[in-house]
Amino acid sequence: MEFLYEYGIFLAKAVTIVAAVGAIIAIIAVSASRQAHKKGDLEITDLSEEFEHTKQQITDHLLTKEQLKEKEKEEKKKAKAAKKQKGESKEEGGKRLFVVDFKGSIDAKEVASLREEISAILSVANEKDEVLVRLETGGGMVHGYGLASSQLDRVRQAGIPLTIAVDKVAASGGYMMACVGNKIISAPFAILGSIGVIAQIPNFNKILKKNDVDFEMLTAGEYKRTLTMFGENTDKGRQKFMEELEQTHELFKEFINERRPELDITKVATGETWFGTKALEMGLVDKIQTSDDYLHAADENTKILAVKYITKKGLAEKLSLAASMSVENVIGKLWQNNRIFPS
Repeated sequence: MEFLYEYGIFLAKAVTIVAAVGAIIAIIAVSASRQAHKKGDLEITDLSEEFEHTKQQITDHLLTKEQLKEKEKEEKKKAKAAKKQKGESKEEGGKRLFVVDFKGSIDAKEVASLREEISAILSVANEKDEVLVRLETGGGMVHGYGLASSQLDRVRQAGIPLTIAVDKVAASGGYMMACVGNKIISAPFAILGSIGVIAQIPNFNKILKKNDVDFEMLTAGEYKRTLTMFGENTDKGRQKFMEELEQTHELFKEFINERRPELDITKVATGETWFGTKALEMGLVDKIQTSDDYLHAADENTKILAVKYITKKGLAEKLSLAASMSVENVIGKLWQNNRIFPS
């Protein structure tokens, strides 16, 4: 009887655990299905309010108590007038400046968020408004940056002024994006240019031959594969590969020339890069100015809104991040307690 009693308790515990695990799996499944329908959210930040708040903080800190009291009285008097003016501004459809940040990687995967941000802006913007893109990238894959440039071109085609701000770097595919703007501003030491095409591929054929390893590659079509990593490359294959690079370079130059016809493309399409001040002389940019200066110089009646599309992390990514953080915390604590990595 005692055995049956213990077995019953064990069985009950086992069923409880299985039920709990099942419930957790069900919750995860429901959560995942909900995330599948909504991959991300738009985050809108009112930069105008942030700038004003910062200004008020500094001003209040510099004033004496008496001056603060006088200031408060003045603000109350102006409150009604400001509220009325704000309402009129809305009725008249005052200018809005939409700010987008693009910090690109080699494969330009950030274009997924960019397309959402541009679509959102175009759904409400008009010709009175303006879009400022704070661009930072050294370029990468042609097709990725070609699509990113096309997303920016949507703004220009809609007749909405597009300004590109380069504070650090916009080279190669980055400059392909920059040239789409009606105006390009640059910090003095930002890097621009690199209007060229590059391809690199290692070849291990000699190592394979040395170790008596055969490598076979079957293709249908004379130029299905020109250069390979493991096969023996030929002069004919190299020549064809170079032709493809030249074609890509020509398309790159044509794209820039169409959008900045005053630019001497033969002079700048050498693959070289220039700092902002020199880029201004070359015609690659229109003005030396940081994005911060540009925003703070905006008319005080202009509403400045930062638009950012945030992609929601999947369950696996969240668990991976949590596990990574847990490991880092454990190692950090062990380090502090001198249990590992002794000096």
